[in-house]
Amino acid sequence: MTSRNSTIRYGLIALLLSTLGLQGCSTLVANAANEFGANLSAAVLNQDDPETARAAIPSYMVLIDSMLEGNPDSSGMLSSAATLYASYGAVFAEDSLRASRLTTKARRYSQKAMCLRYAEACAWRDMNYDEFVASVAGVKPKDADFLYTYGFATLAFMRAHSADWDTLAELPQIEALFEHYLAIAEDSVTASTHTYMGILLTLRPPALGGKPDVAREHFETAIALSNDRDLSAKVEYARGYAKMLYDRELHDRLLTEVVEADPYADGLTLSNVLAQEEAKVLLAQADDYF
Repeated sequence: MTSRNSTIRYGLIALLLSTLGLQGCSTLVANAANEFGANLSAAVLNQDDPETARAAIPSYMVLIDSMLEGNPDSSGMLSSAATLYASYGAVFAEDSLRASRLTTKARRYSQKAMCLRYAEACAWRDMNYDEFVASVAGVKPKDADFLYTYGFATLAFMRAHSADWDTLAELPQIEALFEHYLAIAEDSVTASTHTYMGILLTLRPPALGGKPDVAREHFETAIALSNDRDLSAKVEYARGYAKMLYDRELHDRLLTEVVEADPYADGLTLSNVLAQEEAKVLLAQADDYF
């Protein structure tokens, strides 16, 4: 259980603030403060000290909560709030109770946003797998970003509640959700989306539904789309695929490349610094695993 919990946590690092970029933090602070929102988003994305980001993001969370007090049915602000709460709860909240509380709120925000955009989503949590897949298939490209945020927030929630097997049973639904997102998002698809698909497809062994060969394609696509700059893709490739197949050579090569890389890249610096920290830990543990 601990390894699955860690995988979900560090997989979310790849999406931590790239999701904020996808949603557009400028929408978070409304039209009157577009430039402020864009600049704040960039500042956090490019922060090279994770502790500074940890300290700064809660103020942003309070800001958007205050805006929702006056506009509770804004699907855009609800979706942005879900992203903030899910990101912080999954990556920075060390206390399990706090992580649970933050990600529960994220999931609630994301479902309300999705429900406002697509009425059938109001009942998604009560649907079985077949019903859910059929319903998700009806989401149109104009709502792709909201679908993405719903999946992201749900996965953050699952990470915080990983001791609950009933919660983890939703994994197949979320895989189907992201597959539909990839089909409809067109130019909105980022490298981190493929990284996350790779993680989802390697959370379980092949005998239980895992698809390592498909996951490898997603990881390779993520690396290519980011021009080798998104280091989280390589960390998750090593953790999810190379370890599953006991490929020590691939595992060590990928992680060594991460450790030796320059982490500074526009929009990726924070996630890259976090990825380098995790790569060092995985390399140090390699002799015990292989």
